Amino acid sequence: MALKQKTVWFCTSCGNESIKWMGRCPACGEWNTMVEEKVATGKSGDSRRGISVPGSSHRPMPLSDIDTTQDSRISLNNAEVDRILGGGLVEGSLVLIGGEPGIGKSTLSLQIPLHCKSLRTLYVTGEESVKQVKLRAVRLGGDDSNCLIYSETLMENILEEAKKIMPDLMIVDSVQTVYTQTMESSAGSVSQIKECASMLLRFAKETGVPVILIGHITKEGSIAGPKVLEHIVDVVLQFEGDNKGAYRLLRSIKNRFGSTSELAVFEMTGKGLREVSNPSEMLIPMHEDGLSGVAVSAMLDGTRPFLIEVQSLVSSAAYGTPQRSATGFDVRRLNMLLAVLEKRAGFRLGVKDVFLNMAGGLRVSDPACDLAVICAVLSSNFDFAIPSNVCFAGEVGLSGEIRPVSQTDRRIMEAQRLGFRKIYISSFGSPDNVPDGIEAVKVSDVPALCRSLFSK
Repeated sequence: MALKQKTVWFCTSCGNESIKWMGRCPACGEWNTMVEEKVATGKSGDSRRGISVPGSSHRPMPLSDIDTTQDSRISLNNAEVDRILGGGLVEGSLVLIGGEPGIGKSTLSLQIPLHCKSLRTLYVTGEESVKQVKLRAVRLGGDDSNCLIYSETLMENILEEAKKIMPDLMIVDSVQTVYTQTMESSAGSVSQIKECASMLLRFAKETGVPVILIGHITKEGSIAGPKVLEHIVDVVLQFEGDNKGAYRLLRSIKNRFGSTSELAVFEMTGKGLREVSNPSEMLIPMHEDGLSGVAVSAMLDGTRPFLIEVQSLVSSAAYGTPQRSATGFDVRRLNMLLAVLEKRAGFRLGVKDVFLNMAGGLRVSDPACDLAVICAVLSSNFDFAIPSNVCFAGEVGLSGEIRPVSQTDRRIMEAQRLGFRKIYISSFGSPDNVPDGIEAVKVSDVPALCRSLFSK
């Protein structure tokens, strides 16, 4: 039967299909996300390519008979990327890397083949010319003898060349620029992204060649295209951080072959992204002792502990209405902590300006930073310097109690490894075994903390 064309409406947020336009998607509830596209219906040899299951020609077999000993991981010669992938790149996997423009997606994807010359890599560029890629490769340095650059956006041509070359790794930059002739919509549309991702998935599973996709993000911060794209791929990694800052965080959002609690830290330099194997040494104080308004927090991002400096400045309100400003920290949580200090501990901070900053340009969401925040605020308010060998790890409740946080023992070990001699933690549910060289001071509430820390 010949193919027919019909018009449908797709939700750009979740990929839900509708026969008519609706202001609100019935599947995900988002407003004004429906876009109109033409799709082909009817039977054809290639019409069901996008929804075919990889390896569907195999026969059913018992789960106990499946051999997984032959599955090996490919090292990318980058300790941070290998760790966040769960030990390396799995053969036949499909990895999606997303992030804001200019944050380092293309830089990282090009650094991988340049610093891993043992991998024969096919780098498909749909956004830049081969000369632009060459200029970036010269700036990044490395060995480019085993990296093949292919400037193409038609998916059929990309797969044809990939099957001829049979590389060890294929990188597509970006998935929003490629298109297939089986769909009449433009590149970057919902149907094109879904179809191209399905074709790349089938190629990866049938040949065993791992594929890395570079994806754009929307103004809301989510990966552009239908939500089904994140369901198709095996691994989703997302870059975080400020373009004006030096540090970049690569976070694992989805990983079928490892943990999603991993975090990789990079520093953007003139020669590309540099691995930060020990971020604590770069985020702890870099100034002389005796400065008030500074406290160090032993935080945990995923399963990785590191210490970060919390800076605060408290001054008299010059314009009548006190200001509350926080960089890298939720300003609403800051207001809550200030209300706890005023209500439960009796500190009059309602008539003063309070400014808070997390060193390094990082954004912190760990509740264990609450204790360091109130200590930094009180230190600035009293103009009392907290000793540089003291750090904090605890959550502050609305009644002023210091609540325990997860994996306190790992935070204590990280602080002890970096030379800290004292750490303030909650007295509820705290570990009994503390390593030698560091003292764990257990406090139950904010008044007890103030008596222990600020009283002489």
